Amino acid sequence: MLGDTTAAAEAFKALGDPIRWSIIQQIAEQDELAASVLDDTLPVSKPTISYHTKILTQAGLIEVRKRGRNYFYRLRAGTLEELLEQLGALVPGPRSVDRPTPARRRARKPAPARTEGLRMASGDDNPPPVSLLTW
Repeated sequence: MLGDTTAAAEAFKALGDPIRWSIIQQIAEQDELAASVLDDTLPVSKPTISYHTKILTQAGLIEVRKRGRNYFYRLRAGTLEELLEQLGALVPGPRSVDRPTPARRRARKPAPARTEGLRMASGDDNPPPVSLLTW
């Protein structure tokens, strides 16, 4: 989706408005957010909320689902991850490759412990966490 620079610029432009940023933050706190919650929490009218969610949808940052008369919003994690990757490519130096994103943290299941060999070899019951850095 964000392969070209125009799409990335539109996504950043969409995120640049304080109301839209607030919408993104509220959606990020939940898997799916009802439009009625935005009506209650934002200091703008329903048509204005509709306008801002339309811009976020067109930029590919959120998706909208309608059930009956109600609308529900969900973040498009893939688009946000692409945006972060493009930003990360601009920054020189080492970057952590194992840092989970907020969406991955919620979805990640605990991995089975495979540190038994480490404990026996080092004699430490609590080995320090390991991060892989890349350039």
